[in-house]
Amino acid sequence: MRAIRGAITVSKNTKEEILAASTELLEEILDANKIKNEELVSIIFTATTDLDAVYPAVAAREMGLDKVPLLCFQEMKVEGALEKCLRVMVFIDRKAPLEEIKHVYLREAVRLRPDLYINNEKERRE
Repeated sequence: MRAIRGAITVSKNTKEEILAASTELLEEILDANKIKNEELVSIIFTATTDLDAVYPAVAAREMGLDKVPLLCFQEMKVEGALEKCLRVMVFIDRKAPLEEIKHVYLREAVRLRPDLYINNEKERRE
């Protein structure tokens, strides 16, 4: 089993923004890692305390991931932390080397893991 991390920010606390960003993040993770639906074990979402218009997991359901266990949590509030941020951890049933896993950080969330962002962007450009 492998876990894939990702994060994205939204500009507004609206249902539309949260669902669009959640969809964008999930699609990018699934595409970058060539994940098949049958490989998905579960997905955990977190949202910062300033995002409460909708559960981000709704986006996964709308994408057709209705057989995958999903769970949403509120991210711990830390002074100076990135605001309006959605995070995800996707668990897959795969025995891949860790080096093959592509974590995805989008928009302002690239600040969370610039080391991973650089690698992902380089591969996307090629």
